[in-house]
Amino acid sequence: MRVLVVEDEQLLADAVATGLRREAMAVDVVYDGAAAEERVGVNDYDVVVLDRDLPLVHGDDVCRAIVESGLPTRVLMLTASGDVSDRVEGLEIGADDYLPKPFAFSELIARVRALGRRTTAALPPVLERAGIKLDPNRREVFREGRQVQLAPKEFAVLEVLMRGEGNVVSAEQLLEKAWDENTDPFTNVVRVTVMTLRRKLGEPPVILTVPGAGYRI
Repeated sequence: MRVLVVEDEQLLADAVATGLRREAMAVDVVYDGAAAEERVGVNDYDVVVLDRDLPLVHGDDVCRAIVESGLPTRVLMLTASGDVSDRVEGLEIGADDYLPKPFAFSELIARVRALGRRTTAALPPVLERAGIKLDPNRREVFREGRQVQLAPKEFAVLEVLMRGEGNVVSAEQLLEKAWDENTDPFTNVVRVTVMTLRRKLGEPPVILTVPGAGYRI
């Protein structure tokens, strides 16, 4: 899942980003509304975690721009105000969900994951394919009943492949969904991660390479 965190309190923004990355999400961070609009115009995000009171461009205007663009990106709006009227106003602008500060990080993760599921066709909360069972919420993977311990990026790549439901997923798509914008697009990190993932999942291999196209399960 690719997430953009937009928050002018840099310590909070970086803390949220670090926590989401630990949950195997690819996360970019910006600290003002103008930078948020620029990023949304360049990258494909599943979810934008958007502070409402932003410098340069207000969070309301960023939200409106996302909605008017027709992108499938979902918006989780954050605010220091807990007033019901503010929450209603935020939802009427086009936000998909609303979370007042301070918030429990576990709730933020749950809301981001729930919104991420709404950017694609509905899938069951636990993904199963080719003898593999992947639970995004518990961060658990099993193959034929055997638990497999994966690093966050390995988990993220496997989740993207599982969500592909047998379709080919290109290296570029994996890079887009599992890594942030600071990753060199010419790196071999995708190939290396897939190789490690294959080894950990064991025999027979379930991740197939489609020459010139990508990978599929």
